[in-house]
Amino acid sequence: MKIKNVLVYTEQHRFAKGSIELDDGIIRKIDLDGSEAGGEAGNTNADDEDMLYAIPGLVDIHFHGCMGADLCDAEPDTLRILAEYEAGQGVTTICPATMTMPVAELHKIMENIGNYHGGTGAHFAGINMEGPFISPANKGAQAAENIIPCDAGLFQELNEKSGGRIRLVDIAPEEPGALEFIEAVRDKTVVSLAHTAADYDTAMAAFKAGANHVTHLFNAMLPFHHRNPGVQGAAADAGAYVELICDGVHIHPAMVRAVFKLFGSDRVCLISDSMRAAGLEDGEYTLGGQAVAVRGKRAVLADGGLAGSVTNLMNCLRTAVQEMQIPLEQAVQSATETPARSIGIFDSCGSLAPGKRADIVLLDRELNVRQVLVGGKVVK
Repeated sequence: MKIKNVLVYTEQHRFAKGSIELDDGIIRKIDLDGSEAGGEAGNTNADDEDMLYAIPGLVDIHFHGCMGADLCDAEPDTLRILAEYEAGQGVTTICPATMTMPVAELHKIMENIGNYHGGTGAHFAGINMEGPFISPANKGAQAAENIIPCDAGLFQELNEKSGGRIRLVDIAPEEPGALEFIEAVRDKTVVSLAHTAADYDTAMAAFKAGANHVTHLFNAMLPFHHRNPGVQGAAADAGAYVELICDGVHIHPAMVRAVFKLFGSDRVCLISDSMRAAGLEDGEYTLGGQAVAVRGKRAVLADGGLAGSVTNLMNCLRTAVQEMQIPLEQAVQSATETPARSIGIFDSCGSLAPGKRADIVLLDRELNVRQVLVGGKVVK
């Protein structure tokens, strides 16, 4: 199979006219004609105005659910539902997240994950364990009664039950035993700072101990203050990866632009942080056992706090470009290569290159999805 006459997103993070040759689910060859095209959506030239963008399939390393399903449901069909919906949106690799649940429930969730062997839809890269090792002071939409101190032994039990599929574990570094926990698990998974009241010095100590990621930057942490730079300032100094929810609700566009300038697209991971209402209508839902009301773009708890998003990563990419003025080339990198690198799967996905999986999304100039290929197969 050959995809001809498209604007290929190259590993140099530019668009160039060319074609992509596929065989047996793998990219075999990319031919470029040597000319570059402007990546800005809507900015067309007379000779390429009808050409589609060809970008890598998106990689979402932090979302909880969609189409009424949530990873924490621990139902046999849960991961299939998530994988099929995401693939249809152009998200071809997924790393869904748990919530702060009772330990007994976490065991069931991990067992269900361990029993999943893939199927139709997006590739399953593993999971993001968000909680229960967080701070009650900045719990966000997590259930306070299920928060517990960092426990490397429990992490190991859960990871074994999941089949070694915990790609990220989220912790609050100021809580008792956190630094020891980081040192114990840093060679087994990526440690991310999350739901935390940590100051700059505490966050820096965590990064020096082996953490290298921050969960949904700005959300559920202390503000980025000029005298108290907190987790955000420490992450910038440490060169950590940071997640951003670009749904148009969680973060002001000016702050999104500032983060791209401060960290660069090679450190910013766009995420959706979607909950089970994604893909469905307004209504009453749940997240981590808590009631959530969905109205338009907002999902909120009874106290008015945000409870994840109701969108998907492709919509976040579109919002970042069209409403937040992030250059398309940067937004694509932050939704593909950077998250793939952050969890150690860039060898198989996250860019268009010979030898990698043929996970490809074709977009029109308004960034509407025209076609999705997962492993070389067209998603209907």
